[in-house]
Amino acid sequence: MTTERRDRVRRWRNRLLFSVRGRATVLTAAVSALILVLVFVLVMLLARDWATNRVARKSERTAERIAFDVSTGAQRQALTVKPDEAPLVQVVSPDGTVEAASKAAEGRPAFAQPRLKRNVLLIDERACPASLDGCVWVFGLRLRTSPWGEGVMVMAASPLPTPLDVWLLPVGTAFILAVLLALITWWTWYTLGRALVPVDRLRAELADVGARGLDRRVTVPRTEGEMQALTETVNATLARLEEASNRERRFVSDASHDLRNPIAGLYMRLEVALDEPDDYPWKPMVRAAMADVQRLSDIVMDLLELSRLDARTPATVEPVDLAELARRELALSGGQVPIETRLEPGVVVAANTVRLGRVLANLLNNAERHAESRIRVTVARDDGEAVVEVLDDGSGVPEKSRERVFERFARLPESRDRDPHGTGLGLPIAREIAEIYGGSLRVADSPRGARFVLRLPLA
Repeated sequence: MTTERRDRVRRWRNRLLFSVRGRATVLTAAVSALILVLVFVLVMLLARDWATNRVARKSERTAERIAFDVSTGAQRQALTVKPDEAPLVQVVSPDGTVEAASKAAEGRPAFAQPRLKRNVLLIDERACPASLDGCVWVFGLRLRTSPWGEGVMVMAASPLPTPLDVWLLPVGTAFILAVLLALITWWTWYTLGRALVPVDRLRAELADVGARGLDRRVTVPRTEGEMQALTETVNATLARLEEASNRERRFVSDASHDLRNPIAGLYMRLEVALDEPDDYPWKPMVRAAMADVQRLSDIVMDLLELSRLDARTPATVEPVDLAELARRELALSGGQVPIETRLEPGVVVAANTVRLGRVLANLLNNAERHAESRIRVTVARDDGEAVVEVLDDGSGVPEKSRERVFERFARLPESRDRDPHGTGLGLPIAREIAEIYGGSLRVADSPRGARFVLRLPLA
């Protein structure tokens, strides 16, 4: 079985066993099957009773007609039966001797020997004599007088139907009930699917809200029912979430803007102090303070960028040649670790140059922190997409932590050791920017080190 077929089987199994629609359909089908089996058994019992009663009435009518003819002298040695009557007729004396018989019963012993010996007046029972191939229904009347003496019994017997004789009835009934079960199952699956269409539509609209922003709302169906109440509650919840998110973004944005000016002023004053000609002993402390101020400025800029990304603030979209952008960012990097490049020209995407430059800068900074001896940067096309890879030869990212590195403020132990003052915002910002332009950023497998793969749709 191919992987695609196994996945399809697994998806259908999960839909049948774990979804509301599947479980309701399976339960309905099971209950319906049980009811239809009981109906089948009841129909078979009723059919058996009807066939038995029909044969019994046939034997009774035949015996009564023969007895009447015998008592009036119309029947003598040869017993004649009509085509619609029981074919097996016997006139039996009290000692069990067959005095006369129809053509089909000639040469056969009495059908109900034990009952004759008890001198019963009426026989109406099922019998399976050894002289016959199957069971029959026997009806007998004892006559006071007859041409064969007193106390003889006129017995008529009709063969009971066997399963082979009536095979069409159970097969036909089973087929009809199977078709009915299939229709019940299909109708349940179909109607539940139609009933869950508003839920699927709500799920799709909520997914769109998650992708495009909290300012969107789901469609409210005017059904005056549960779905309308649910969608109104969802919209009210989205409104509260949007308000809370806007307050948070405004706080981060305002705080970042307010902090930028005093940080810039402080940095400028520290630079002026360092420009003093004398080599004062406090200058090393000023240089350390400048590094801290620069780091604080980077944190504020990261928070401001996150605020813009969360708000989906639009930025100018233009054709960006990734090879040229990579060369520009490589020229601006510190160059502490040798960098190998393989940049395919003409790989163009539609995005904002500044934001994509920030993505590459964050990936390069991350690689420089963890690389041992080299970094490799690749730009290429792959199946209608632009692919940028940044690979270092460091210790790599454990597989279980590959998604955690894209969480805001999350830092792995090795990252803390190499850069204790980092914020853990570079990679989350890079992934946010990639997803805004319809792409992705992930950590892929590599023989050694960390391999970050950025994919964007080609322009």
